Amino acid sequence: QVQLVESGGGLVQAGGSLRLSCAASGRTFRGYAMGWFRQAPGKEPEFVARITWTSVTYYADSVKGRFTISRDNAKNTVYLQMNSLKPEDTAVYYCAAGQTTAVVHATPDYWGQGTQVTVSS
Repeated sequence: QVQLVESGGGLVQAGGSLRLSCAASGRTFRGYAMGWFRQAPGKEPEFVARITWTSVTYYADSVKGRFTISRDNAKNTVYLQMNSLKPEDTAVYYCAAGQTTAVVHATPDYWGQGTQVTVSS
């Protein structure tokens, strides 16, 4: 059974930092891209960042320069370091894994259950 389990969410003041983790299990993820998406209350889901198996990264303009995605292939884990957080970053953050084109088109093979990030002003 494939699982993506996120952790690291929480409540932080504006300007603060959080580090999200997503541990994948249940199959080999060799060659898979992994990514982060988020959904704020009343809004459509949006892409945040993605990273290929070879660690090529891509970010949404809204988080570029503040967020950093990385991965540890030996641990099947992807991270999202979030700095200089803003209230508008408040959302449920979801981890995703799949072929690179699938992650690009927000149709990955696997999704995590989500972790809440709340940024207070």
